[in-house]
Amino acid sequence: MTTEPRFSAPETLRAIAGAARALGRRQNRNGHWVFELEADATIPAEYVLLEHYMDRITPGRQARIGVYLRRIQGEHGGWPMFHAGEFNLSASVKAYCALKAIGDAPEAPHMVRARQAILGHGGAERANVFTRIQLALYGAIPWRGVPVMPVEIMHLPKWFFFNVWAMSYWARTCVVPLLVLQALRPRARNPRGVSFEEIFWTQPERVRDWIRGPYRSRWGVAFKHIDTVLRWTEPLFSKVARGSAIAKAVDFVEERLNGEDGLGAIYPAMAYALMMYDVLGYPEDDPRRVTIWTAIDKLLVETDEEVYCQPCVSPVWDTSLSGHAMIEAARSGGVEAQRDLDAACDWLAARQVTDVRGDWAEVRPDAEPGGWAFQYRNDHYPDVDDTAVVAMLLHRNGRPEHVDAVERARRWIIGMQSRNGGWGAFDADNDRAFLNHIPFSDHGALLDPPTADVTGRCISFLSQLGHEEDRPVIERALAYLRAEQERDGSWFGRWGTNYVYGTWSVLCALNAAGVPHDDPMVRRAVDWLVSIQRADGGWGEDERSYDVGHYVENAESLPSQTAWAMLGLMAVGLADHPAVLRGASYLQRTQGEDGEWPERAYNAVGFPRVFYLKYHGYRLFFPLLALSRLHNLQRGNSREVGFGFGGGAPWRRALKACEAAHGVDGEQVPIFVRVLFVPRFEGASATVSAG
Repeated sequence: MTTEPRFSAPETLRAIAGAARALGRRQNRNGHWVFELEADATIPAEYVLLEHYMDRITPGRQARIGVYLRRIQGEHGGWPMFHAGEFNLSASVKAYCALKAIGDAPEAPHMVRARQAILGHGGAERANVFTRIQLALYGAIPWRGVPVMPVEIMHLPKWFFFNVWAMSYWARTCVVPLLVLQALRPRARNPRGVSFEEIFWTQPERVRDWIRGPYRSRWGVAFKHIDTVLRWTEPLFSKVARGSAIAKAVDFVEERLNGEDGLGAIYPAMAYALMMYDVLGYPEDDPRRVTIWTAIDKLLVETDEEVYCQPCVSPVWDTSLSGHAMIEAARSGGVEAQRDLDAACDWLAARQVTDVRGDWAEVRPDAEPGGWAFQYRNDHYPDVDDTAVVAMLLHRNGRPEHVDAVERARRWIIGMQSRNGGWGAFDADNDRAFLNHIPFSDHGALLDPPTADVTGRCISFLSQLGHEEDRPVIERALAYLRAEQERDGSWFGRWGTNYVYGTWSVLCALNAAGVPHDDPMVRRAVDWLVSIQRADGGWGEDERSYDVGHYVENAESLPSQTAWAMLGLMAVGLADHPAVLRGASYLQRTQGEDGEWPERAYNAVGFPRVFYLKYHGYRLFFPLLALSRLHNLQRGNSREVGFGFGGGAPWRRALKACEAAHGVDGEQVPIFVRVLFVPRFEGASATVSAG
């Protein structure tokens, strides 16, 4: 007698319909979705300190930020980097400083607990570089407590081992204005005269080992010596060279200010740019300063009780993933979504970057623009991952007016492939790993190298299009993925949490590219996913996986990660596997009456070891996608995933379906007909396969 859960089409359809209604309610009138993107205490704390730096304090807003910071304080007395995480020194220092600036008395019980925890972990002097920069700006530590980063770096050529183009986009947009701040060493206005000496174990003026081991490699020791040399020689640099370097940094920022979406469309870069203009003497009413404040204000999530600041916003990512979930739900027969899908696709298509050659062109000058950014606008920094996901949706939705957009995306993605066969998120060949050992990069995330999750998405996209001439590109990428597989069978995902996310992404890609499901690397990945399923039928991975370098189980199962695991297994033909059915049972059992799923844990990585992320939309669209896919596979005779994440060569399958149904010779159909109309054959294909 079996106790395995059985597939129930009516129950699954009810779950799909409820989830689709819940997701549909959150769609904006112009067609797009955007959900909250929450980091930890660091970003709202930095926002508080920025207002005090500028003497632009908003008391009511700061009081509500204080409510938020106090609520997320951990039982250990400090602040974690993600829900229920361990004490993090740097996040705790920033949160303590922000609360004190807001007006919390150091003698208050929560402040005493925080201070004791900070001192128990070595004091504020042991915080990370970004935190020490904040402290230096307030005069709480001397500038020698920060690694030397001369503004003359702006003059270094691309061939030199270290230059601004060798960094990731997120590092580049933060570092350039920071170089000016470090050169001019401004002091916060700090109108309330807030000081932080009580959270230092050693008086800052007496600390001599601001930069110390243990180093991650011998590179760290070498770079520490270089830092020492620069510290002694920097005062001797030419004033002329310094002035021209500052001018070059300002020009860099000005070109990329990005209107009300902000420099790099990320909070840290915006804040540093604002302080840069301030120290250079630009008046408060200068349009650039006014616009940056507007961009920062748009990142705030405000309620009557609490306020926090997002690190950025994610509308393109949210809209494309919601669209994939809705288009799969529409195939179930119980959801009418075509009008909403068309609106979402039109909104996305209008945001393709086709006329700006961003920073990526410094390394790939011959590639044609054609990507999408992660945010509303960020034209200098389109995202390879977003581009693949958006273009898959546009292609699958099948509107003829979007054909050119898909083709431009295809050409840009091919142009962005790195030499090792993989893809990074924003740049090609951004992989000088030794730079992660410079003192400034104590977080170890200065670079944007190729990763398995982004590479998987690019393979899925190119395979979905099915151009024969792209096969060499796909084969190089498959070789990269084969080499990147972990010993336990998983893949590390950089932009989600972490090994479940990466393994799902790669399994979808392997199926899309036609890798046999009995290939050893597929079997090993399947065995690993099944082995980590939890007793309740779900999957759940902890953010600690990033730091320790292997899978760490979360305290509870998560709807988003359960969906990832199910999608990965279904991609390689296992829609009937007991693990998938147990996952579906978990999702059905934990769905709320409103059609949504609760999810407390964080589910992604922003700046690793600096801040982590909780995408509030993941708990909605990923379970909907997984349940819809399961239903659609179960109701047909075929268990083959055809479109979206994990799609194979869909136009060939669609043409074969037309051959069977109508006697059409698929190979004689002109290529332009395939590109324009095959996505619309999906329903016919599903009908044929269902008998």
